[in-house]
Amino acid sequence: MSPTPQPPDPITADAPKAIARPLLTQSWLDLTFLHWAVDPADVAGLLPPGTVPDTLDGVTYVGLVAFRMHRVGWLRLPGVPYLGTFPETNVRLYSVDAHGRRGVVFLSLDASRLIPVAVGRLGFRMPYLWSRMDIRHDGDTVTYTSYRRWPGPRGARSRITVRVGERIGEATELEHFLTARWGMHGVFFGRSVYLPNAHPRWPLHRAELVGCEEDLVAAAGLPRPAGEPVSVLYSPGVPARFSLPARPGGLRTP
Repeated sequence: MSPTPQPPDPITADAPKAIARPLLTQSWLDLTFLHWAVDPADVAGLLPPGTVPDTLDGVTYVGLVAFRMHRVGWLRLPGVPYLGTFPETNVRLYSVDAHGRRGVVFLSLDASRLIPVAVGRLGFRMPYLWSRMDIRHDGDTVTYTSYRRWPGPRGARSRITVRVGERIGEATELEHFLTARWGMHGVFFGRSVYLPNAHPRWPLHRAELVGCEEDLVAAAGLPRPAGEPVSVLYSPGVPARFSLPARPGGLRTP
């Protein structure tokens, strides 16, 4: 018998729980968040079993997020300086499960280090893809480039340039909804799981989109975005921790 669905957890700027014993540690640096509004019906079929699109005022979103992963580490060991540091660009959706847990669903994660890509694909069944990537700063502008190498569709690419603006004093409900996500939903070895995370409150900046040429969203199985993104944000970054995954019933795995 299926449990009665619980209402979604509140949208909070701060992590609901600290993670004292992390499974993974890492920092996300030099992030740009681009978001387009989409009809929940258009993305529902791309989400893991047991989840539905998370919505705000009846709308959900597709995100294109470019950043620099920094020093990925296991447990409490020091982060790896070379293999654990690389540019990444992901295409993501927003989900909620029957227990009210809001999360992120990754449709693709382009990264520039082959070994982490292989580990992510084989060990965690994550949709990592090996790409040639670069992040460049020029004054207050940041440019992210990505060109997919393997496994495909080969040649899928993106070039995003933003001009970073003023620090946001108080983020809107939508800005929290798009950035303050305290876990991810996925399917690992045929089983739906939820992987909680925690990090300090995002330091967010307004940003102007100078240029965006990309086909990563369409390559991930979504309609090509129409028009300008409804939200463009930048953050210098945060350190993050992931805990052990949780079963669909909400209990941690042993």
